[in-house]
Amino acid sequence: MEIGPVATYRGALGSKFGIPRQSGLVPSLRGRIVFEPEYRNREALRGLEGFDRIWLIWGFSANRPAKGEWQPTVRPPRLGGNVAMGVWATRSPFRPNPLGLSCVELEAIDGLELIVRGADLMDGTPIYDIKPYVAYADSYPDARSGFAATAPEARLEVRIPEHLDLGPEEREALSGLLALDPRPAYQQEPGRVYGMPFAGKEVHFRVENDVLTVIDYA
Repeated sequence: MEIGPVATYRGALGSKFGIPRQSGLVPSLRGRIVFEPEYRNREALRGLEGFDRIWLIWGFSANRPAKGEWQPTVRPPRLGGNVAMGVWATRSPFRPNPLGLSCVELEAIDGLELIVRGADLMDGTPIYDIKPYVAYADSYPDARSGFAATAPEARLEVRIPEHLDLGPEEREALSGLLALDPRPAYQQEPGRVYGMPFAGKEVHFRVENDVLTVIDYA
């Protein structure tokens, strides 16, 4: 079976660095689903306005394994990057078929585009399918969740200088992202300057004593 993207995600994060490790962790992070020309059909959206959330099936476009190459175990960041787990027990991007699944809030339908919040996607991510979230069938709050039983908590205090050119919504989204500590679990050097693209510019920050300070945004 061959599949192709029906849409592309457009958002503030231009690289893998800084992307939330699951959808819904940063609800203020807004993005757009832009359909490919052949799928820009208003009839295809009929009834979608009645749903608060949707599922996105998408591709790990920045992590494409060579054909036939895969690892039976991966090292989840949730476990510090030091413990090997079976690939089927994780949501790692390094899998035989690099497909991801995310549940996002459908904020609005803007013409033939979808405005969503809380996505864990990089700008330019291909979307292969969209399905409505149905609460009675998709929600099992009492189900066991293995080593990911609780949601990651914001662990850093974030300080963003007031003079930086960030609107209120961008500032809230960036603060939410940085509070989750985007640094690799194996690379947390006090004082080191890290950088990541955000909303078309580059953010630089450092972390010391659980306080993350944004240095510049340009």
